[in-house]
Amino acid sequence: MSRFFAEPTDIDGKYIFIKNRDDLHHMKKVLRLSAGDEADISDGLTWEYRARLEQINDEKATFVILDKQKFAREPELCITLYQGIPKAGKMEGIIQKSVELGVHNIVPVFMERTVVVDKGNFEKKLRRWQKVSDEAVKQCRRGIIPSVDEALKFSQMVQELSDYDLVIFPYENENNVTIKESLRGLDRKPKTVAVIIGPEGGFSDNEAKLLTDAGTERVSLGKTILRTETAGPAAIAMIMYELEL
Repeated sequence: MSRFFAEPTDIDGKYIFIKNRDDLHHMKKVLRLSAGDEADISDGLTWEYRARLEQINDEKATFVILDKQKFAREPELCITLYQGIPKAGKMEGIIQKSVELGVHNIVPVFMERTVVVDKGNFEKKLRRWQKVSDEAVKQCRRGIIPSVDEALKFSQMVQELSDYDLVIFPYENENNVTIKESLRGLDRKPKTVAVIIGPEGGFSDNEAKLLTDAGTERVSLGKTILRTETAGPAAIAMIMYELEL
């Protein structure tokens, strides 16, 4: 069953209207949907629908609502991944796997050892990364589209950490506390969790100190050192296993 997203304002109680041009092209040229075909549609907020296609043209697809339910596949835990920006195309893989594993949003962060620089075209990267999230969420049939937020400097990120119930800081030099020990030692289940991952070169000593001073949970992800494109999804999977499943 195909899945699409509609703006809440395009749902009127009986009908759902899909107006996104990429979705319309996918329906017509790839899926070859026609009147009578059914699809799952989410409003991206609370509700998901089973709907039947009534008509489609170049401007919109009109679906008749058959059933309405609250999200069934969306995690209760809200995880934000603060990802030190990696080079080349690694960010796309990080986003794809993190979305499949249940991340709520992803924030690219410029850190001391980040190789990538903003040459004035970073908005194009953000739009491309958001499209990766859009596509990944349709494949795994989630109820929301995780956002890829505006990139932050490290100092800006630190200022946001007090907003979370729990902040996990996987660090290659941590040898005493594993993420399993940290999560199983919590007094109560958090609702919001931030995970902070460094770029290819890891965290600088100064960044590690700032995060420790900010009260983050400094943990090890295991005996081996993971690549930046592996560490984020691995941490999210471990958190979901302990706190969500």
